[in-house]
Amino acid sequence: MPDIPLGILDLVPISSGSTAAEALRNSIDLARRGEQLGYARHWFAEHHLNPGVAGTSPAVVLALTAAATSTIRLGSGAVQLGHRTALNTVEEFGLIDALHPGRLDLGVGRSGGRPPGQPAAEPPAPGNASNGLVIPPRFSFERLLGSPRIALQRTLLLLPGAESQEYAEQIDDLLALLAGSYRTPDGVEAHVVPGEGAEVEVWILGSSGGTSAQVAGARGLRFAANYHVSPATVLEAVDGYRSFFQPSDVLDKPYVSVSADVVVAEDEATARELATGYGPWVRSIRTAEGAIPFPTPDEARAHPWTEADQELVQDRLDTQFVGSPAQVADRLEQLQEATDADELLITTITHGHADRVRSYELLATEWRRRGHSFQPS
Repeated sequence: MPDIPLGILDLVPISSGSTAAEALRNSIDLARRGEQLGYARHWFAEHHLNPGVAGTSPAVVLALTAAATSTIRLGSGAVQLGHRTALNTVEEFGLIDALHPGRLDLGVGRSGGRPPGQPAAEPPAPGNASNGLVIPPRFSFERLLGSPRIALQRTLLLLPGAESQEYAEQIDDLLALLAGSYRTPDGVEAHVVPGEGAEVEVWILGSSGGTSAQVAGARGLRFAANYHVSPATVLEAVDGYRSFFQPSDVLDKPYVSVSADVVVAEDEATARELATGYGPWVRSIRTAEGAIPFPTPDEARAHPWTEADQELVQDRLDTQFVGSPAQVADRLEQLQEATDADELLITTITHGHADRVRSYELLATEWRRRGHSFQPS
């Protein structure tokens, strides 16, 4: 088993009975603790219109966190380019890099569903990978994309009449603006200050072997695959990226990070109690009502539950790694082996902040005991 760094993926979750301000303070505290524990990265996700998630603007949260830390790499997992431009993304990260140079990861993703006319990929057969990693049946995100609430989100995020730029073109513009090589077809230059020459690592995030994997591979960029979002398609995603990969000035070979949902405690029973709220929380996302504030175990047990609810979240429950440090580390090594990941990105949500920090502490201790380095290659 090679040295596999661990990073943190943070949604800035709001617990029931808590506030967005408390969630932000908790996430900044977690980044400080992650830095002390040796985690390689701390990334912030972007979500909108979710009562239980405060991470609406990765750049803003990154700026706050950069001021409170000193060495840990900080990034977005991911900035959603479907309602943004390459220019304002480079400008925002350039501003942060100006004061905190060499620490930023600019993780970008698509949003708003598949491009018009692009069919869904054939679902892979559920079962297990060759080493036993659970590959569940594919979840259909079509029910989310057709939700009035998702349509409202897009309406509120886009200016009236605006259309998202084609994704590959947007990535090319972003890379050119960072490099200072942007030219219009008729030769007009654009130079972003601050932003041009910023010392940021560009990552592409994706959940399948489609557009995102192709763009990342063809441009020789780093790729982050989401086992925690779409566990059924993680192998498709990493295989697609590697098949498209072309060496670049950034990388001479593919470089992959894979995410996982994790809850660690001193023993399995305690960990499973802490993870009790996960099912209702995932259900709230997949019904398109928006992530609820993360419930206590008692609140979760009191939540009305149906067979349809269970079916809606079963793939996520089956692929959440919950248990003692040794049990979870075993499953993370299994995930790494199945995907040949260079890094793993850990997302942990519990109702209590102290329990979340403790989960990362226990995992870091076990990971280091197994001889893994925390520094990315």
